[in-house]
Amino acid sequence: MRKISDTITRLAAQKVRSEGYRGRKVGNDRLRALPNFGSNPGALDGSCYVPKALPADSPLVVVLHGCTQTAAGYDLYSGWSRLAEEAGFALLYPEQKRGNNPNLCFNWFIPGDTQRHSGEVHSIRQMIETVVVAHDLDRRRIFITGLSAGGAMAAAMLATHPEVFAGGAIIAGLAHGIASTVPDAFDRMRGHGIPSEADLQRYLRAASDHVGPWPKMSIWQGTADKTVAPSNAEALASQWRGVHHLDRVPDKTEAAGPLRRQIWCNGSGETVIEVNMIAGMGHGTPISGELGIPGPFMLDNGICSTRKIAAFWGLAGASSDEISIPSSPAVAQPRAYHSGETEKVPGLEHAAVHPRPSPPHPSAVQKTIEDALRAAGLMR
Repeated sequence: MRKISDTITRLAAQKVRSEGYRGRKVGNDRLRALPNFGSNPGALDGSCYVPKALPADSPLVVVLHGCTQTAAGYDLYSGWSRLAEEAGFALLYPEQKRGNNPNLCFNWFIPGDTQRHSGEVHSIRQMIETVVVAHDLDRRRIFITGLSAGGAMAAAMLATHPEVFAGGAIIAGLAHGIASTVPDAFDRMRGHGIPSEADLQRYLRAASDHVGPWPKMSIWQGTADKTVAPSNAEALASQWRGVHHLDRVPDKTEAAGPLRRQIWCNGSGETVIEVNMIAGMGHGTPISGELGIPGPFMLDNGICSTRKIAAFWGLAGASSDEISIPSSPAVAQPRAYHSGETEKVPGLEHAAVHPRPSPPHPSAVQKTIEDALRAAGLMR
């Protein structure tokens, strides 16, 4: 039997569903604005894509864009909505506003935006709840991915709300809790001052009171990235190996062309962490012509990370660029990648300058949604 709070939330979501997300059309005409998703303490926007006639209990993928990008642009270039139509899942795109960050970076380094029940992470959590309820999606199959600052914010969501997600995929991102100021953020992006493995794991465990099970993690990084140093990929793996009770040495390593994949498995043999290092790739999301379109920070190197990530989560079949590659047991520690000269992400230094705009006076529909979210414990 459903909890009363869940029933209230579902009744409120009927109003969202009845609107059919008839908000503004966004960008390439695939995404629709998400209205009335709660108190929105992070002052974010949100859009979604739900394929026609999507069955109940379908999965949800949350996608976070990088700096200078928009939700519609990232969807167009990455091909996520095309894959959603093919494989049958819904998409949620939280979107940053210039009033929060002039260059549209999610504020992954500001503690007030990366703590449970506060700021941007709480806004994203409210969006997830609204979409799940409105479309009767499967709570056991919610996943999140992001690029760069979006990847770092996805890491924050996975750390602060691990009970929500079955898996995550971080592309050129950073571990949770490693920066709390702008200078810290730049240092970590350069690969300087990354905390010890013990501290990284402590930050993750302190982010929530969750005791498991834990989301599976797919980590993507270019070895020639001058914006986010490749050593951050190892930091992410280190942070998550602790809760999965894994050794530092991967169970196996695969290589094909520029892609080198390290794999860690749990006691049942299931892959729960993978690190995908792409030789010679700079800062951005790897794509191929199968789904993606080249653009700023969207790098066409023949590797369809969108499909590979979905396949890792069990949402789609293997990519057409998939090559049969031999696996070999690991006999040494993961390769250490060293950072080179790091480019600054424009606008990061101004990220905390602008105050949050005051939320508008709620309409009757919004008040109903807020009451439901409050009853479900997602709003105070």
